[in-house]
Amino acid sequence: MRVWRTMGVLGVTAGLLLAGLAGPASAAPTRSEQQSEQQRCAPSTTTPLRQFRASWISSVVNIDWPSKTGLSAAQQQAELIGWLDDAVRQHHNAVVLQVRPTADAFWPSKVEPWSQYLTGHQGGDPGYDPLKFAVAEAHKRNLELHAWFNPYRLSMGTDINALVPTHPARQHPDWVVTYGGKLYYNPGIPAARKLVEDAIMDAVANYDIDGVHFDDYFYPYPVAGQTFDDAATFAQYADGYTDLQAWRRHNIDLLIHELSQKMHAIKPWIKFGISPFAVWRNKATDPEGTDTTAGVQTYDDLAADTRKWVRDEWIDYIVPQVYWAGGFAPADYNKIVPWWADQVRGTHVHLYIGEATYKVGTSTQSPDWADPKELSDHLAFDSTIPEVKGNIYFSAKDVRADRLGATTLLNDTWYTRPALIPAMPALDSRAPLPAHAVHASRTANGVQVKWSRTSKDTTSYAIYRRELLGGDHCPDNDARNLIATVRSTGAAQSYVDTTATPGKAYIYSVTALDRLANQSVAIPAVSLR
Repeated sequence: MRVWRTMGVLGVTAGLLLAGLAGPASAAPTRSEQQSEQQRCAPSTTTPLRQFRASWISSVVNIDWPSKTGLSAAQQQAELIGWLDDAVRQHHNAVVLQVRPTADAFWPSKVEPWSQYLTGHQGGDPGYDPLKFAVAEAHKRNLELHAWFNPYRLSMGTDINALVPTHPARQHPDWVVTYGGKLYYNPGIPAARKLVEDAIMDAVANYDIDGVHFDDYFYPYPVAGQTFDDAATFAQYADGYTDLQAWRRHNIDLLIHELSQKMHAIKPWIKFGISPFAVWRNKATDPEGTDTTAGVQTYDDLAADTRKWVRDEWIDYIVPQVYWAGGFAPADYNKIVPWWADQVRGTHVHLYIGEATYKVGTSTQSPDWADPKELSDHLAFDSTIPEVKGNIYFSAKDVRADRLGATTLLNDTWYTRPALIPAMPALDSRAPLPAHAVHASRTANGVQVKWSRTSKDTTSYAIYRRELLGGDHCPDNDARNLIATVRSTGAAQSYVDTTATPGKAYIYSVTALDRLANQSVAIPAVSLR
């Protein structure tokens, strides 16, 4: 006989439920028993409850997606679904998708033309809306979709006439600088900066993206023997500055601050994240910098004062590209990550670490990349630093390649359970109302858990499972009991646990989460056989 019992009382915890079903009360635990219980219930570092996990999916020069130009809409969609399904299999909870690689668009933008990386020629309609499709498919899988924009890069070549005639750069060639074999908008021209912001805000306003993401390109990386020709612009728009480099940093500061204000004004929940080159300044240049001898410093060479953006809380998360091995003398992963932890401490800015999956088995920079454990060692190191709240991997094709078995090892060690997105209380800290009428019952396929939505603010649910008898009584402060997260699809919801062992009784708990991952009280249900 199959029996299910619903415990739909707000505030009933799994621990109390277990206690109530365990029989008569026993003697109070001794101090040693209490200490043992505390140790057993201490959160596991290998199964954190909250951790940001994602890969970068690059579109520029068709690095990841689409794999080549000219694919049909159906082929492009199938490829993207493959990347999203990869994320789900690896227990990732987000993807970072490049949608504006070179002042173009992966959506029908009101500001800029269709990207050439879709059809092979700029302005070519791919026959569907890639960004709309990406958001829908990501959310269907309960993945956050962070839209990745490159702000100032115009073209991977130098021929401005290769741009479509209607391109804003063709209309305003005086905004364009040729440098290092590429074209860039001049960040010192206020109208060019506004156009960049308008292009990004077009996507923010019209799509249900979860985040706006920048990489490390602001002013371009230095090219030996070449000068970024903005002297005339500096003379015209100096805005009181007398130092060229300080003025350049001011220009990028304006972009970051203005865009942050604009996007949060219309969508307060949206996240603004930046993934800079990891070295702000070397210690030899500035005593407050990192103990590194990197050849590039973002503050000096890219006019990006990344530390200021954190300290002034203009961004919501930062992902330094710490693309070096632990112990690599010029730029040691184990020295750079703690430096960034120091920078975010006391701010609301989250710290995620950018990981160089592309170097595994290919880099000759240091022998560590021939070791399949290098990436896993990074996460072991990160787990000792509370400020590190996640990792992003570059890029999706390298994660999939699994060279040396490094991805498999990392996933088997660190991503064995799902994880919730880290909450951002500075944006919103109010939890949604809990789920209603939770119950569980045996079916031919496993255990079916059903519940009803209470709050319209709910976007997803987390489902926890523990054994009814002999299982742990610990609070869900890690993910050891988290079996799934699912997207909210309506007033009535269900999930089938196909991994439930026949004949074994479980307690299932369901929590509601809003789009900023604030979590409701858990509502449990018991499945008995």
